[in-house]
Amino acid sequence: MIAAIVTIVIVVILIGLIIGLYNNLISLRNRVDNAWAQVEAQMQRRLDLIPNLVETVKGYATHEKSTFENVTKARSAVMDAKTPAEEVQADNFLTDTLKSLFAVSEAYPDLKANQNFLDLQAQLRDTEDKISYMRQSYNDTVLRYNNAIQTFPGNIFASMFHFEKRENFEAAPAAAAAPRVDFGSNASEKN
Repeated sequence: MIAAIVTIVIVVILIGLIIGLYNNLISLRNRVDNAWAQVEAQMQRRLDLIPNLVETVKGYATHEKSTFENVTKARSAVMDAKTPAEEVQADNFLTDTLKSLFAVSEAYPDLKANQNFLDLQAQLRDTEDKISYMRQSYNDTVLRYNNAIQTFPGNIFASMFHFEKRENFEAAPAAAAAPRVDFGSNASEKN
């Protein structure tokens, strides 16, 4: 009788552990999905700012057509990306084209003094900061999730229930030299 009770208690404990482990894996996977959604939300905010920024610069730099076309293509590529990997690649391309757009603005002193341009620039800088933070948060969440599915005993249940490794948000190698988007007071200090 005691052996049967001990066996039942052990089985109940094991079932409880399995349920807890499975629920933890689900929770971590959902956190990864949520963290990626937060990255996408900030990237969408940036995409929404870009047309206004391009139009503002166009008013001053009418002969810079190829730069505007590249920014538009890069923005479309981000919007058309189907997977996180494609989105990361397109986002890196967009970052490079934005560098070109801000380089164009350097040649137009009136543009750098335009309040609309300065406001858009500040919003874009704020959005870039948020994207950076959300990417870091996403990568931290992916790390916790990947650790949970790759360590014992999680790896056993992860393979049984088809939990797959998630990839970190990897910046392009060119991102090591991030563009400086401040054309305000710091620009005059350099001279």
